[in-house]
Amino acid sequence: MKILLFTPNFFDYPVQICNELRKMGHEVDWFDDRPSTNSLVKAIIRIKRNLIDHMIKNYFQTIMRTISTKKYEKVIVISGQSLSFTEEMIIELKNKQSQAEFILYQWDSVRNFSYIESLQQYFDRCYSFDSEDVKNNSDINFLPLFYCRKYEQIGEKANDNFKYDLMFVGTAHPQKYKFVKEMAQKLECVYNRQFIYFFFPSRLVYFYRKLINPELKNASYSEFNYTPINEEKMIQLLSESRCVLDSAQAGQTGLTIRVLECLGAKKKIITTNADVINYDFYKEENIYIYDGKFNLESPFFTKHYQEISNDIYIKYSLRSWLSVLLEGDK
Repeated sequence: MKILLFTPNFFDYPVQICNELRKMGHEVDWFDDRPSTNSLVKAIIRIKRNLIDHMIKNYFQTIMRTISTKKYEKVIVISGQSLSFTEEMIIELKNKQSQAEFILYQWDSVRNFSYIESLQQYFDRCYSFDSEDVKNNSDINFLPLFYCRKYEQIGEKANDNFKYDLMFVGTAHPQKYKFVKEMAQKLECVYNRQFIYFFFPSRLVYFYRKLINPELKNASYSEFNYTPINEEKMIQLLSESRCVLDSAQAGQTGLTIRVLECLGAKKKIITTNADVINYDFYKEENIYIYDGKFNLESPFFTKHYQEISNDIYIKYSLRSWLSVLLEGDK
């Protein structure tokens, strides 16, 4: 099939998704869902998008000219808070590619990105990683996130020689920052080799968040990083770590992609998301749900990682995820 794909340009996920689609035998044209990866532009899209309306419009028209002679069978929009296209732009795209099936995947919760609700009507199929959003809207199908092949490769190699007891790499959403820091401090007595990397997409976002979010009131500028860790380094860190810390941002019940990547890599994970107990891959030896305290006598801390069935394991791979997006849940 010929596929037109829009995603956030986030780490190397677009590359991984496009490569997997091509391995499946499809042709794919990919575009970022925003006009620039410049830190200031990224910050403005999240804070006050209409300040760069002209830039967004010019970017969209450049895309339309690029694809003007092409006909796609599938148009897939993977949407997070970075999505810059207006309702009118989606309508124009749909009119120009009227033969295509339009598929929306929501990588963020409606509570954090309510604008997406106005766009759902233009798609033939809609999916979300958030089970609460699915419960509240019968037109949305539930589809958790995925892990890529590189995480499978970590899982294939048994490793008990860890450089770090725990690690966290992620965007410093206020609630996430609060809980990750709290968990790391409480575990210092047993997991003292820690790698913690809080990331902001720009210094502007840091100052904005510090101004409006009480969780960051006492945070210092030096606690945060303003360049993302590349995927090669991320894979190395995960390989060298005993377990991973995870916390969903406020207003989100869907599992973060880090939970699925730990599943793929066969790594233990500590998460604040209690909804993980409802997933078929949940095992208390592998996943600890943090509710404000730690029980160091739990199977998570006293037992080794427990394998899950191969059917369940493969179900969360990127290729299985793409098969559902392209063909539906058969």
